[in-house]
Amino acid sequence: MTTITSPQGLSLTFESVQLRAVSVPMTNPIVSNVGQYTHWPFILIDVHTREGVTGHSYLEPYVHKSIPAITSMIQVLADHFKGKPVAPLDIYSDAMKMFHLVGREGISLIAMAGLDMAVWDALARAAKLPLVSLLGGQPGQIRAYNTNGLWLIPLDQLAAQAKKLVAQGGFKAVKMRLGRKTLAEDVQAIRIVREAIGDDILLMTDFNQGMSYGEVLQRMHQLDDQNLYWFEEPITYDNLEGCAQIAAQIKTPVQIGENIYGPREFYKAVKAVAADLYMPDLMRIGGVTGWMRAAAIAGAAGYPLSSHLYPLVSAHLLRASESADWLEWSDWAEPILAEPFTVHNGFATVSEKPGNSIEWNEAAIKKYAI
Repeated sequence: MTTITSPQGLSLTFESVQLRAVSVPMTNPIVSNVGQYTHWPFILIDVHTREGVTGHSYLEPYVHKSIPAITSMIQVLADHFKGKPVAPLDIYSDAMKMFHLVGREGISLIAMAGLDMAVWDALARAAKLPLVSLLGGQPGQIRAYNTNGLWLIPLDQLAAQAKKLVAQGGFKAVKMRLGRKTLAEDVQAIRIVREAIGDDILLMTDFNQGMSYGEVLQRMHQLDDQNLYWFEEPITYDNLEGCAQIAAQIKTPVQIGENIYGPREFYKAVKAVAADLYMPDLMRIGGVTGWMRAAAIAGAAGYPLSSHLYPLVSAHLLRASESADWLEWSDWAEPILAEPFTVHNGFATVSEKPGNSIEWNEAAIKKYAI
């Protein structure tokens, strides 16, 4: 197994993992076709090495009740890797072999993703490099859109919220959710938001898998002339054939990817021509290792690659991805982070600090602990 050594000659050895869970109140509660959330859960992961370097990461498990299962699997993996070199590619490969008989998706891959992000962070910190530099890129800017609101809230609340989202970081793009009870309501919602933000702000949209194939195809045809930047997840994530049929018929680009588990499934989606655009989620794609492998597939196929949540780490990875497109920016984790990851004039900037830029706000973690 390969030993990773820092410029100072420090080889890292996996020692233990510390896991904590918090539930953070949301400024703009989620109201979507997949559920309503007033609080957002996080699993905080600290990987400790024998040499004293600690790597940080977090997961966003959506459902509070899933936390015990995920943390249990992370601990199983951590026990397995104790005493072994911190070599992320070897660790990832070893974990995938462990999952052959239980499946390389779902909670298994989610747990591995959280651990993978933390060990990459530890490695970058030991090398005294930002993660993006360790991956062969360099710090800098990445364009971002604001995803913090415009859920399926009452129509009379949309305009004020849209203006706030644009002003939050001088954003040039925001995302709203579609899939209201009627086409007329969706059309009205788009009109209200467009009038609030003007014609120069790009408008992404997301159906959150909330409609059947027939329903959403009819609706997307009706909305195809609304000057929208993309339609996201119109149907259930694993219906690649249906997604491909929709993408072939609709002029507005179709975006999928946040629910794709691992680079192999990502390859299947690309091979099926399931979408025009892709946006992996670090928790599901397999952490840093899974992301970079999926990014290579997207780059080779010429598909623009955006991110889903995890803005701090995703920004590093987009800066190292051939076909980088948009960073999805959210502030949901801001309360538990020592430093905010802000956006200025529509761009986020990857820091030159060693690691993935995650540092904890211990007082807030204590406050929101579950």
